[in-house]
Amino acid sequence: MVQRALRAVFMRGGTSKGLMLHAGDLPADREAWTDILCGAMGSPDPYGRQLDGMGGGVTSLSKACVIAAPTREDADVDYTFAQVMIGARRVEYRSNCGNMSSAVGPFALDEGLVAASASTGVVRIHNTNTAKIIRATFEVRDGRAHYDGDLVIPGLSAPGSAIRLDFLEPGGATTGQLLPTGRVRDEIHLPGRAPIDVSLVDAANATVFVDAAAVGLAGTELPSDLEQRRDVLTLLEDLRRHASVAMGITADLTQAAAVTSVPFVCVVSSPQASSTLSGEVLAAAEVDLVARAISNGQPHRALPLTVALCTAVAARLEGTVVADATGEVDRELRVAMPSGVVPVDADVEVRDGDVTALSGSFYRTSRRLFDGRVWYRA
Repeated sequence: MVQRALRAVFMRGGTSKGLMLHAGDLPADREAWTDILCGAMGSPDPYGRQLDGMGGGVTSLSKACVIAAPTREDADVDYTFAQVMIGARRVEYRSNCGNMSSAVGPFALDEGLVAASASTGVVRIHNTNTAKIIRATFEVRDGRAHYDGDLVIPGLSAPGSAIRLDFLEPGGATTGQLLPTGRVRDEIHLPGRAPIDVSLVDAANATVFVDAAAVGLAGTELPSDLEQRRDVLTLLEDLRRHASVAMGITADLTQAAAVTSVPFVCVVSSPQASSTLSGEVLAAAEVDLVARAISNGQPHRALPLTVALCTAVAARLEGTVVADATGEVDRELRVAMPSGVVPVDADVEVRDGDVTALSGSFYRTSRRLFDGRVWYRA
């Protein structure tokens, strides 16, 4: 093998980390990206640690963002999200990452791809994975993104400058329809089991929502607890594959097994006391919902922000599994997850029986960690 280098910036975006790359530094053929991105992140790694690359052995730390000039008039930059598999030489582009989206605006400014006013940066980001626009608003000082601030987000020990992300018209990001089956609730029939009630919602990323009790969980389990429940993880993977077919993401269960990035699985339960990874106990009165997400087969250490946004949208739709768990909430939704509580808001309109997700919003922080060249084995 030959060592090769590529211009790169390594950034934290929300509770994820990833490589930020310029599209012009990569081959025009996206198929050629696989070896480069996998080599840079240290995949495939049968030990699951990605020690020979920049990855961290969990899905939230095995990501890349490719930034290019805009291909739409209503955008300032194009952003393609790449989820690099850990145990396989494979990269998936079927989903977006809400957390890493928070790094795109500051990156674009600092790299000279966009301009900003003296104090505020507003970057319209075209996410090519979902063909949706995300508006990032953040603080600027001396012509560069300002990263220091006092906003603390769950899962991070250090505060940062607030970045507001507005996902515009997020419905149908994966399938083209907010409700891919046309219903707020469906039954998934798995061999040898009673039907399982689910809600199949597609906002920012397609997600299958299921009540914790329906899959034998309390809903408060931490990721380490779920990792010991191979029976439950197998059940949730079967559920995800059947939901993939029902939502029209894949044609059959064989294809669904190969497309692991979407739909996400989100296990929800009504407000109850739960513990976080730091040992903090969240009181039931402090939250509107308890959620646990499965991302690419792994229990997520927090909650993917696109899933959080989809959850907020689902909570506004009467009859969904999420709405039944939350009850009526007329403010931003407070979702308890393994790293704390994430507040997320969604604007949903129902007119003449048609449901439209107008927008979803939340705040993140990001930080530029290093820039230079990343080396990969070619």
